[in-house]
Amino acid sequence: MKLKVLGLIVVLALIGLFSSAFVVDETEQVVITQFGKVVGEPIRQPGLQFRIPLIQKATYFPKNLLNWDGDSGQIPTLDKTFIYVDTFARWRITDPLLFFQTVNNLVGALARLDDIIDSAVRNLITSYSLIETVRKTNRELDTFEVGLEEDVKEKSPLGRVDTGREKISMAILAQAEPKLKKFGIELVDVKIKRINYVETVRKSVYQRMIAERKQIAEKFRSEGEGEARAIEGDADKELKSIESEAYKTAQEIKGGGDAEAAAIYAQAYGKDPEFYSFMRSLDLYRETMDEKTTVVFTTDSEFLRYLKGYDIEKEEGPAEEPYALPYQTNQ
Repeated sequence: MKLKVLGLIVVLALIGLFSSAFVVDETEQVVITQFGKVVGEPIRQPGLQFRIPLIQKATYFPKNLLNWDGDSGQIPTLDKTFIYVDTFARWRITDPLLFFQTVNNLVGALARLDDIIDSAVRNLITSYSLIETVRKTNRELDTFEVGLEEDVKEKSPLGRVDTGREKISMAILAQAEPKLKKFGIELVDVKIKRINYVETVRKSVYQRMIAERKQIAEKFRSEGEGEARAIEGDADKELKSIESEAYKTAQEIKGGGDAEAAAIYAQAYGKDPEFYSFMRSLDLYRETMDEKTTVVFTTDSEFLRYLKGYDIEKEEGPAEEPYALPYQTNQ
């Protein structure tokens, strides 16, 4: 009987020992509560820990960085431009006891973060112009590095950046962080994830962007056409120069050939001028008359010299028969 009682006691002791033991991970911190009230200090060190079973309860909270992703809201800027601003933040629980007593759990903490960070974002965005929330420096945009004229630049003024997006994010963090310390929360970082126009002005902005790009493209086209015309003009000028030089050279060669041929002809016909005159007259007859040609000349025409009988008696004795030519003449 005593052995049974002793064995039962040992079993109960083991059950109590196992139910009272719990493990704390490196990324966790624990608050021990007894009937809903906090008992002792929060446990931050990892390892094996113990509590009173059935009476005390261990509530776990994460120790590492946590994410907060806000809902994008419509906010007007200082220059009355309505935009959607989407932000995110990183935070962690630095005082688990204060965190448990104020917000109790992660759901309550996220609700507090929504209220505080969204309020800070709205306050800062409404205090600056649109260009301040979009850019952080006054670096010249690549869009205007393509050689636009000054009047084109004046039609799309961007304004000057004095504070910039990065400093606005730091200001949001500085404004929201003190309000979260009373909840045992440390706000590590706040960033603007995305900014966009509301639907009512987005189309007009896109149309303006398209018009600017078309203007740039048209400028490039006109410059390209001008360059093309200049290249074509130079090519035509060079072609004319080449043709002119070629024609000059050809005429010089032709003239030299004609002169040389004339010299050869002159040398050949110079040996017998009368024969040369006869041959030239025959060429003239061949070019001007054919078998159907009727020619009417006077009897003393020099052109009929070789069509008439040639008086050889003056030089070599009695006249012979005239040259028989296939032409009809009326003397």
